Amino acid sequence: MIYIITFILVGLAIAGIAIKIIVKKDGEFAGTCASASPFLNKNNEPCGICGKLPTETECKNPELN
Repeated sequence: MIYIITFILVGLAIAGIAIKIIVKKDGEFAGTCASASPFLNKNNEPCGICGKLPTETECKNPELN
């Protein structure tokens, strides 16, 4: 019984993520740079891919947007 409940909950989570990707414009999530998170970037270092600082809102590399 617990396995059935587990599979249903995992299936709902995966379905929710899939629906969010389908509904989002171009299937992209905003702010996916890990350096944008103050929890992960305690030293205020720029993103290794685009150079954006955690305090900035826009990516510095327009080709990545």
